[in-house]
Amino acid sequence: MSATLLRRIATPKKAIAGVTLAAATTGFLFASAPAQAASTGSAKAIAQQKISNSAQFSCFDKIVSHESGWNPNATNASTGAYGLVQALPANKMASSGSDWKTNPETQIDWGVKYMNDRYGSACGAWSHWQSNGWY
Repeated sequence: MSATLLRRIATPKKAIAGVTLAAATTGFLFASAPAQAASTGSAKAIAQQKISNSAQFSCFDKIVSHESGWNPNATNASTGAYGLVQALPANKMASSGSDWKTNPETQIDWGVKYMNDRYGSACGAWSHWQSNGWY
């Protein structure tokens, strides 16, 4: 076989290998995105179970979406506010459980109680957030 023929045969194989590698890499990235969405979805599902009133859940959802994007590990670099509801100081959430740093359910429990105690409801907290940019 000539060198030219060998190059023609080898080149498509390299291209196929590159496409296969790219597809495998892309597949890995797509596989990791749903995992994040699943944890986000599960925190939201927990909140929805705990807040049975749809209007109150909607208000809670708006606050958490703005504050942390439903990331239970969200940390404000400048203030130290932490978690789904951006508690400040963060360790206030320990009153709802010692696992407050890692358990979205504990953070939700604390956030609902805080909003109810301070603003009367999640919608009261959302109303304050809309007027002030914080709650």
